[in-house]
Amino acid sequence: MVVTGPAPTEPVGGRRPVSARHFVRLKLRVMGNGFRGQGWRIGLFIGGIVTGLWLATTGFLLLALPGLADSRTMAEVSASLGGGLLVLGWTLLPLVFFGVDETLDPARFALLPVGRRMLVLGMLVAALVGVPAAATLLASAGLVVTAATFGGWSAALVTAVGVVAGVVLCVAASRAVTSAFASMLRSRRVRDLAAVLLAVFAALLAPLQLFAANALGQADLGRLAGVARIVGWTPFAAPYTLGIDLALGRGWAVPPKLLITALTLGLLLWWWSRSLESAMVGTVSAAPGRAGRERPVTGAVAQLFPAIVRWLPRDRHGALVAREARYWWRDSRRRANLITLAVIGVFVPAIVNVSGQGAPGGGFDASAPLVSFSMITVGVLAAVTLANQFGFDGSAYAANVIAGVPGRVELTARVVGFSLYIVPLLLVIAVGLGLFLGEPGWIGVLVGTLFAAYGCGLAVNLFISVLGAYALPETSNPFAINTGAGMARSLLSFVAMAATGAAALPMLVATVLLGDVWLWLALPVGLGYGVAAAALGTWLAGDLVDRRMPELLVTVTPRR
Repeated sequence: MVVTGPAPTEPVGGRRPVSARHFVRLKLRVMGNGFRGQGWRIGLFIGGIVTGLWLATTGFLLLALPGLADSRTMAEVSASLGGGLLVLGWTLLPLVFFGVDETLDPARFALLPVGRRMLVLGMLVAALVGVPAAATLLASAGLVVTAATFGGWSAALVTAVGVVAGVVLCVAASRAVTSAFASMLRSRRVRDLAAVLLAVFAALLAPLQLFAANALGQADLGRLAGVARIVGWTPFAAPYTLGIDLALGRGWAVPPKLLITALTLGLLLWWWSRSLESAMVGTVSAAPGRAGRERPVTGAVAQLFPAIVRWLPRDRHGALVAREARYWWRDSRRRANLITLAVIGVFVPAIVNVSGQGAPGGGFDASAPLVSFSMITVGVLAAVTLANQFGFDGSAYAANVIAGVPGRVELTARVVGFSLYIVPLLLVIAVGLGLFLGEPGWIGVLVGTLFAAYGCGLAVNLFISVLGAYALPETSNPFAINTGAGMARSLLSFVAMAATGAAALPMLVATVLLGDVWLWLALPVGLGYGVAAAALGTWLAGDLVDRRMPELLVTVTPRR
């Protein structure tokens, strides 16, 4: 049982007390052991360093540019909006795309006499030792140059303090949000509430993006400066505007913004400590009364089939589909992907079409390319979830290897189990967008294009899931990734999306060339194209699975 009291401050029995540096040393040791004999992981880690250095240099130059251009208004805008976007990106992107590095799994400390306060501090300091935090620190250091230009060494010193506080705030926000959301997803009782909360929060991003795009299009720095002053008082941007405020003669704003930053950081660490203890236990207790609820007496085999697949035959293929359907509904890591996809699939088409003037009134010929592009984007994102489908299984995939499940049967069952949840969602997105645009006659084009892209995405990602599989950490946090796997995840996702987009390009070309005729042909052609692509991908990738079963099992098995 985890000790939640304060950690000892005096040596006990000749042993030195635990400090944050022990967590850093442990992380570096675990990282070194993970790289041993894993040349591909070392290569990806080096690639992540190079990418992070390139992004950090670009960010540094952008934030230092207002000082070099001697523009005080631009300095205020870049510090406030740039800093706010950094914190917002650290908060949301791990949920949607990158995940968080789980080199130090909190569950491993459950039986150790480490106090909660020291555990949170140690995990925070260890999280700061990594490429993302270092790249963020280097990028935001451009503000120090800008502040020094306008306010001298005092403003530069205050900005440096704010930049460090901002990086700590970024890491704390990322860990607190992912840990809390992971705890919510472990409880099936509140998963719907988690989906609603994330969807509402994500939906708020659409108006903000539209407003920002409109403001930038007008290039009115005066209006942006007014918005920047307001954003600068929020926890997202407060630490990054300290030195700029001092340089622009608003020194009175530094103490209250420091207080805002400190209070926000304290609340985030407290929130993280609450959910961290749940992560150490690894489960959430079942809802009261559920254990005593009797199930109808049926056969043992029938009870393994969820209600959504009761119609399946009781054979090998049916059993595999039933397993996948149950896993996608109950496994927190897979459920996190479904919820994220549902949110992205709803607001991405709305943003693309509204910000791109794809609203009703322009006619099909004028709006069709943008509408089709938005549907291809959603189809690509829906299928990319399977890019590491064997990694979800981990060592449990050994059961299929021992049973000698044919590769085509394996992949077909996985595609069907996943599509049981995705296909209804895609239909709702396509129909909803048609009604949102006020053009119900376009629904056939939307559905056809969407399912063509989804079928092409399945074909591409089935190959990637076999050739580019990687192990996921054994942790209850569905957003956790191993060290170096973040680069692999990003690279594989980019390759999958690029290849799927290229495969679905004929649908976009047909939309442009055929005009109104495509309103009648898009649905049957798109459905046929998608089904054919998925069937061909399953057939070819199935042979690849048969040849690579042992290697695939070794690849997705976590190293202890």
